[in-house]
Amino acid sequence: MAGWWKRDPFFMRYMARELTAFAVGAYAVILCVGVLRLAQGEAAWNGWLAALRSPLSIVLHAVLLFAMAVHAKSWFEIMPKTMPMIHVGGRRLGAQTITRAGWAATLIASLVLIALVWGWR
Repeated sequence: MAGWWKRDPFFMRYMARELTAFAVGAYAVILCVGVLRLAQGEAAWNGWLAALRSPLSIVLHAVLLFAMAVHAKSWFEIMPKTMPMIHVGGRRLGAQTITRAGWAATLIASLVLIALVWGWR
């Protein structure tokens, strides 16, 4: 059974998608450390921000961003297969429409968040 997933390209892609979940977990840890540093005071917070500005951190964030985009793409592609059938006007909603709606909701939520952060400054 060792390496069963290496024998089929479908399972290779599946395992690669599953590995991207580690990027989501890693970024969650980074954000939790940020909240902890914020609670520890201004000096700890500024140290955390300085660490985020290092070249190694910037490369890590670029890799994590790519992995999270792949992860999001796979979730939106799976969404029509996992949710109950939706009927609009007596017709079943197509898989592509559901996937596009997920991307649109993500884009709108991201723009709202950017606007809130921008306005906060």
